[in-house]
Amino acid sequence: MMKKKYCISSYCHIRDNTISLNGKTIYTGQHSDLKSLTKSAYRHFDIDYPKFFKMDNLSRLGFLAAEILLTNEGVLPENEEDIAIVLSNRASSLDTDRKHWESIRDSHNYYPSPAIFVYTLPNICIGEISIRHKLYSENSFFIFDEFNPNHLFSYANGLLDTEKTRKVLCGWVDVDGPVYKAFLYLVGKEGPVLHSIEEITRLF
Repeated sequence: MMKKKYCISSYCHIRDNTISLNGKTIYTGQHSDLKSLTKSAYRHFDIDYPKFFKMDNLSRLGFLAAEILLTNEGVLPENEEDIAIVLSNRASSLDTDRKHWESIRDSHNYYPSPAIFVYTLPNICIGEISIRHKLYSENSFFIFDEFNPNHLFSYANGLLDTEKTRKVLCGWVDVDGPVYKAFLYLVGKEGPVLHSIEEITRLF
């Protein structure tokens, strides 16, 4: 049986104070850290989602990349879409875990913050994207030592082959202290780039 072929319709990068869409820079600036970059980009792209400012850095990074990518694809927050989400990273929710640890490590000044604790799971990043864009299909967040295009390729194809979803939002969203990188791409039946391990690796 011939395997179905799928395509990447668009992709987004956020790294080194720069946001690009389909290989073209759409926003750049001099920011001291990820938090200031995401705040500035939020205002630049005129996003209206106040809950954004309560998110941790990992969720902000994934949310922003997904917002830019899905808006470009015509996916509107008011319309429910059949799009699965498959994300991955290396540091899990370590950036937020450190903040949570700081709030509980002193037994004489013990004050665990619920607002921080909520984000000590990487899949909360998926949750924020899903809520914003009403994506109720399959979703998974995988932890790897490094970017794993083979797994993303096979997992996305499996979801599409079994018709569990119409499209898959895939990629890498990683934050570890001052180091961050987001690479998201949308896979479906149509698009300018063949969905293959080689192309995913090249785009990354």
